[in-house]
Amino acid sequence: MSGPLPEPYAAATPPLAAAGRELPELPAVRILGLPRLTAGFDEAERLDRRTHLAVHGSPPALTEAQLTELAEAVALRGRGGAGFPFARKLQAVGSAARRQGATPAVVVNGCEGEPACRKDAILLGRAPHLVLDGALLAASALGARTLVIGVTRAAAETSVREALAERGLADRRGRPLRARVVRLPERMVSGEASALLRAADGGPALPPGRRARASEAGLGGAPTLLSNAETYAQLALAARLGAPRYATTGTPAEPGTLLLTVSGAVPQPCVVETPSGVALPYVLGVCGARPALQGVLVGGYHGGWLDGATASGAALSREALAACGADLGAGAVLPLPADTCPLGETVRVAHWLAAESAGQCGPCRLGLPALAGALADAAAGGGQGALEAVRAAAGAVRGRGACGHPDGAARFVLSALTAFTDDLAAHVLGGGCGRGTAGVLPLPSPPGAASRGAGPERLAVDWTLCEGHGLCAGLLPELVRLGPDGYPSLADAGVPPHLRGRAQRAVRRCPALALRLDRSGRKG
Repeated sequence: MSGPLPEPYAAATPPLAAAGRELPELPAVRILGLPRLTAGFDEAERLDRRTHLAVHGSPPALTEAQLTELAEAVALRGRGGAGFPFARKLQAVGSAARRQGATPAVVVNGCEGEPACRKDAILLGRAPHLVLDGALLAASALGARTLVIGVTRAAAETSVREALAERGLADRRGRPLRARVVRLPERMVSGEASALLRAADGGPALPPGRRARASEAGLGGAPTLLSNAETYAQLALAARLGAPRYATTGTPAEPGTLLLTVSGAVPQPCVVETPSGVALPYVLGVCGARPALQGVLVGGYHGGWLDGATASGAALSREALAACGADLGAGAVLPLPADTCPLGETVRVAHWLAAESAGQCGPCRLGLPALAGALADAAAGGGQGALEAVRAAAGAVRGRGACGHPDGAARFVLSALTAFTDDLAAHVLGGGCGRGTAGVLPLPSPPGAASRGAGPERLAVDWTLCEGHGLCAGLLPELVRLGPDGYPSLADAGVPPHLRGRAQRAVRRCPALALRLDRSGRKG
């Protein structure tokens, strides 16, 4: 049952950050308790090699067995979303390399394609040597001779390149370890491990259309240890501190700290370092979240909604969130204020997720637009049939995609049906909840939109001309689908750059000349 959060917040309601605005590349940082990952941030905007050593010191050299034992002792799991135990991944790569007689590789996934995530950008932009320490520990333990760091943002790329230069590391033949940075487009699927590996091997930054284990055949076909930037930074901290000291903060089952990106109903988006196990409402209060929240999105746009009552009792640990039916994922936390429509917010992001499809498989290219469209129909008063269509569309994509994008999008949409039951009933069976959609959840702006002084390009239809030929839906299923009457229904989302070519083609091929690209914000 949906309900507001209680009010452990400031009495005065702080103003929200600009609704829907893209997050800063390097947001402000807040620290709860003693800093670990963010140690030294009060001394320098970016920790160069000398400052890093003064703050953290040098990590000890560890064998593969020692590193595995350490990762097990601190219960280290991946911090990029999947939460896979790092020790098992390390063992799998080492075993595969010995079995194949191959030299393994190490890859750092710092690709944050999700608009609501900035924690890895902060680490790579401000503490790059901490991430490199962990990656180099793993490379040394495995005997790897190749290190690749994947990024999506300019500040992270510049910072990591400088850090490699400060260490004398380069991508040159004859070096004991060849290290390089790979920049990927800022797209949701860029964070997929297979997309990063494909791009690092010189291919497109897209999942290959089939699932494969990087531990068996990753970079260049070699067994590859691929993990998130924060995971490697946590590994470096654990190596320096040792398991007992590392476990002096956090919960017994999940020792250490977490990095979160908090946006949505807060005055200023921020990255927060907090011990695991801290109450979710306390963290939101520290970030200045509005009182009387109607829900909180945990885990970002591949995560799930918690209603206000559930969120008020949630704690930030894997075990506690699992009990609430949620998962921390990549650490994005987005509180939702009471004055915006939760279904409208979800529809808006669902259309964006559909447009972010890699186009590599049917569940993604066709299933996600159908899911977003079905949710839009339900929110527009489509009745019980529309609601069942949402569940059917979600069921049709789950577990069938070539990567995790369809599963994540389905999880996000279905969680809204559970978290906002009162609003759902008002929309499906009545005239709506009476609130507009403020666009609180951040989405990226098209390149150059600000300089043009106009909104993003959208598809628009001149209904006086449209004859329902349906060619546009065939050419651009991510943004157009045909309604029951055979006429097009357009996604309430801007045309992303990677779909602009097909959008222009759809406009040119419209037999009735009814379709156009428009910047006025009007859909028709």
